[in-house]
Amino acid sequence: MGFETVACASTGNLANSVSAHAASAGMKCYVFIPGDLEAAKVLGNLIYRPNVIEIEGNYDDVNRLCSEIAGERHWAFVNINIRPYYAEGSKTLAFETVEQLGWRAPDQVVVPMASGSLLTKIWKGLKEFEKVGLLDSVSTKVNGAQAEGCSPIATAFRNGRDFFKPVKPDTIAKSLAIGNPADGYYALKTAAESHGAMDAVTDDEIVESIKLLAQTEGIFAETAGGVTIGVLRKLVKQGLIQKDEVTVAYITGNGLKTQEAVVDSVGRPTRIQPSLKHFTKTFGIEESP
Repeated sequence: MGFETVACASTGNLANSVSAHAASAGMKCYVFIPGDLEAAKVLGNLIYRPNVIEIEGNYDDVNRLCSEIAGERHWAFVNINIRPYYAEGSKTLAFETVEQLGWRAPDQVVVPMASGSLLTKIWKGLKEFEKVGLLDSVSTKVNGAQAEGCSPIATAFRNGRDFFKPVKPDTIAKSLAIGNPADGYYALKTAAESHGAMDAVTDDEIVESIKLLAQTEGIFAETAGGVTIGVLRKLVKQGLIQKDEVTVAYITGNGLKTQEAVVDSVGRPTRIQPSLKHFTKTFGIEESP
């Protein structure tokens, strides 16, 4: 397409990916991020030596500026002027799910929502596998998850509306903090079409869900994963997801990138002297005879 420069507006994770791919392809790169991102995500950009631009504002401010720049310069903004290619890539999550389940569609999926694009493309991927005959039928219910501090799509669903009202984000789930989601309307349409549901969780519930997933499955998720698991728990309690249903919860980021969210809630290591006696005394373990 003749592009020499690749760019994006990002809440963190997309910027990391774009920076890495640009470095591999030898392209010029500009990534635009909100000024309050977690330190690990900022470092995850800088290591590739792109041009990292922190905006004094939230993601919606970032996206607005990038849209203006995209209209002025011949740059490939992956989630603006070449957005269809970026969005279609999300279908691979559906493809991998089907393959790993032994070529069947799950009964339920729970998907974190920022712009809403991921949720719609997982549904599209499942339906395309049905269309080409790789699946006999798809009756998967597609459920959306958001943080209470930025839940325009889930709020619209709970209020029975097919449109959402933009909000100002205020949540620890910064990767989902998009107050004016580009695909919000389509996410609502997908939930309705698939007979799925949507809900939201508080910041405290996000932290508790991160800890729950780590302590029961050995998976350390970033805050978006805490949102997914928190909403999964809610939907189960509401009777919308049954124990005998094959349910896939999408965990889309590693917890090492959002350590700030849980650092004050996991305690500290137990410090002891380098002696067997001190160890057994500290942990109440009887010494061997």
